[in-house]
Amino acid sequence: MPGSLDGKVAIVTGAGRGLGRAMTLGLLQAGARVAATELDAEALDETGHAAEASGAHDRILDIVADVTRDDSAPKIVRATTERFGRLDILVNNAGINMSLYRRSDVKLTGKFWEVAPEEFRRIVEVNVVAAFLMSRAAVPTMLKQRWGRIVNVTTSLDTMYRGGMQPYGGSKAANEAHLLALAQELEGTGVTANVLVPGGAADTRMVSPGQEPDRGKLIAPGVMVPPLLWLCSNDSDGITGQRFIAMRWDQKLPSAEAAKKAGAPAAWQQLGRQAIKPDGMR
Repeated sequence: MPGSLDGKVAIVTGAGRGLGRAMTLGLLQAGARVAATELDAEALDETGHAAEASGAHDRILDIVADVTRDDSAPKIVRATTERFGRLDILVNNAGINMSLYRRSDVKLTGKFWEVAPEEFRRIVEVNVVAAFLMSRAAVPTMLKQRWGRIVNVTTSLDTMYRGGMQPYGGSKAANEAHLLALAQELEGTGVTANVLVPGGAADTRMVSPGQEPDRGKLIAPGVMVPPLLWLCSNDSDGITGQRFIAMRWDQKLPSAEAAKKAGAPAAWQQLGRQAIKPDGMR
């Protein structure tokens, strides 16, 4: 396991439930200070109570916000830096799928052509646009410090193109592609950008009881914590543009070996460069 995150400051979006709550509590337990951001005030209160029960006290800042709004990200970053004095880590975790955003008058079938335009747009806004807005607001502070971590939570690669999983899958693919481009643009700055995924269906609201009635078969959200703590530590300096599968993280191994086992290039880099370009064009 990596060392303490004492002194580090993080923002976690979608912190009210599931993966977001687990990662928020994990960061706090490691000594970080966390601005926990969530649209659902009641869910965020539950995370706050759990944090206080674990001894976090004044190291957590609750921020109720819709991260898809253009004005939310700058306000969240400003509130975080005003409270804690800096910003080191951004975890873009907020996400929704069709099971969380369905029309009450229409049965969820998973057919692409039956998705309403407003459903498509809202899922893209939460899963893609919000990560862009939050990263855009956070990066300048990290660049000044010459140290920072951006961690985007996407999904398993086969989910990205699977029928019946749209527009969720495609939105997460866009999220990851944007993350890789950001990682390339940040090279040499001390700020890294990586992807972290559970590795399969996690025990969150994303999986409805109808999809999997036996919740015990689902991945526990806490699986995200060990790789996240490593990614947020100095031990991961220089590691960027990668995706890490939490279920493959072996805590019995030294962190560097666990990362090698659980990691791979983000956004299909293994396919190589396939564009045909004129001579001399980069």
